[in-house]
Amino acid sequence: MNTLFVGIDVSKKSNAVRFLNSSGDTLLIFSVPNDQDGALVILDKLKIALSSNDFTELSIGMESTSIYADHLATFLRNDEFLKKFHLSVRILNARQIAKFKESYPELPKTDYIDTLIIADFLRFGRIANEVNLDEKQMALRTLTRARFQVAQNISREKTRFLETAFYKFSSLESSNVFSDTMGATSLAILTEFFSTDDIVSMSLEDLTDFIVKKGKNHFNDPEQIALDLQKAARSSYRLSKTVNNSVNQLLAIRLVGIKSLMKQIKELDEAISSYMELFPDVLSSIPGIGPVYSAGIIAEIGNIHRFKNHASLAKYAGIAWTKHESGDFKKDHTRLIMSGNKYLKYYILEAANKVRVHDTEFRRFYLTKYKEVLKHQHKRALALTARKLVRLVYALLDTNKLYIPPTR
Repeated sequence: MNTLFVGIDVSKKSNAVRFLNSSGDTLLIFSVPNDQDGALVILDKLKIALSSNDFTELSIGMESTSIYADHLATFLRNDEFLKKFHLSVRILNARQIAKFKESYPELPKTDYIDTLIIADFLRFGRIANEVNLDEKQMALRTLTRARFQVAQNISREKTRFLETAFYKFSSLESSNVFSDTMGATSLAILTEFFSTDDIVSMSLEDLTDFIVKKGKNHFNDPEQIALDLQKAARSSYRLSKTVNNSVNQLLAIRLVGIKSLMKQIKELDEAISSYMELFPDVLSSIPGIGPVYSAGIIAEIGNIHRFKNHASLAKYAGIAWTKHESGDFKKDHTRLIMSGNKYLKYYILEAANKVRVHDTEFRRFYLTKYKEVLKHQHKRALALTARKLVRLVYALLDTNKLYIPPTR
């Protein structure tokens, strides 16, 4: 078989392209804008190369960050002429390309050099099966990845909010007055009192009433919480009025931002749930997963049959562990691998955290793993539960069957 290898280095503005034959000889190098007109130029040059040589197969690889290769990949995959040549179009992992490049000593970093590395990677690399998403899957993945990004932003903004809260009320979180510092009552304490001195000087009766009102009467002993709160306020650092005022303004601004992001998450969840009605959803039969996490998993996996088993799916998701062996020595405690699809890893871990609460078998497994160690108990148990979930996800998608909880 004679294959035409095409390496494309994709950026937001332009695409650098190289054609290689099976012997590694460069046939053509050129650059085009990353738009529809540029894609048509690439297609025309591909047709000429394929028609004027005896190529029987066409392998195209693109290295891209973010979403900048998606349009071009879809455009080329859908061309009927190219399909005659056993077409494969792969969006390659930038980290894999970087590691492969290490075998080429002292190469400069340019777009055209990168096209050589990409094309050679197609020739020699161990390449996973390509992911071909139809329009429905692409629409779903767009939403689930956007949700991932908003969720990451919420996490970052909450961290920044808590850092700012430390300036105002340094002992609030460490004193464990509230189980959740981002809860409604705790937020009211942080935003509705000018300073910790105001909390200390407030009468116990009035502070208790405030806690009852903001907590909607959910606290068993609001007076004790008021006492603990005043104790924490007395032990906190004091700020000048000017600094305290700026901290209050920053807390208010950060809280508005968090609430806005939470609203975005809610709207995205509704949109994702609506799109999931277009798909057969066997994963939602697992207690606790729901349509949103199911969508995130399905959107990243695509066709389950591109994975030969659940182990390869786990590795793709980054739910696998590094191996550390030398001679007869085998390390007992290892870390999760750093590679993998970050979106799929997020949705698998989030789903596992829900499933362990709602499913008896997964709850039993999680608790067993939690009790096995004294350090990092939740993190380790959750990762192992996620790995167990990957095995189940693979089985359900492979057989297209609903989940039936095991009976004991």
